[in-house]
Amino acid sequence: MRFASLGSGSAGNCMVIEKAQTRLLLDCGFSVSEVIKRLQRLGLEPQEISGILVTHEHDDHAKGAFRFAAKFGVPVWLSHGTFRMTQRFLPEDACVSLNVIDSHTIFHIEQLEVTPYPVPHDAREPTQFTFTDGDHKLGVLTDAGSSTLHIEQVLNHCDALVLECNHDLQMLENGPYAWPLKKRVGSRLGHLDNGGAAALLAKLDNSRLKHIIAAHLSAKNNTQELAKKALSQVLNCEMDWIGIADQMEGFAWRSCD
Repeated sequence: MRFASLGSGSAGNCMVIEKAQTRLLLDCGFSVSEVIKRLQRLGLEPQEISGILVTHEHDDHAKGAFRFAAKFGVPVWLSHGTFRMTQRFLPEDACVSLNVIDSHTIFHIEQLEVTPYPVPHDAREPTQFTFTDGDHKLGVLTDAGSSTLHIEQVLNHCDALVLECNHDLQMLENGPYAWPLKKRVGSRLGHLDNGGAAALLAKLDNSRLKHIIAAHLSAKNNTQELAKKALSQVLNCEMDWIGIADQMEGFAWRSCD
């Protein structure tokens, strides 16, 4: 099993998780043409995608999902609340295969087992996911303002973890955002800051961890160095061992083997 990112941040999010011929997009917050271009950067064509999972309805995660699905005949999985809030993105007369999931029930897509889990975020029914091929486990957590005991339980024993490090608290406080937006981002239903991500990481069993990627970094309220420092201190590793999911480049393929 391997995974890569097409881009991560407020301008658009999309990951690829692959096992053999099963290739899933996690979120699709770019235009169809941009997704195609970024997939080709990874050596993939859109016709090779097996399915799309949508975490929640915010534009930077969902706006391209239905158009891509309709154009290439790709099924979509999402919670009931997310579907209710993303119907505005459905093209007129589009034929899209929709699979409404329960955020507590494991399901399978071809060769991958998918575990959804609810997270605290200001969306209707936001859901994050872990993926396993039976031998290895990838955990993904972004767009969560705080952790929960359930999140900690779900993200234990990962071989790879993509973890939100959205902002530095001091940079957010002193940054250019208007006060209501600062309050939203830093709230329990907003986004994990570097310290919150590190505190969550410290509660996990990381004995199998081969990759950790800091994701969804704010362009105005964080730096790669601050995110790396926070996570590396928990893992007692070199800062360069911490990966970054970049807005423009995402990150290249990483193998869970």
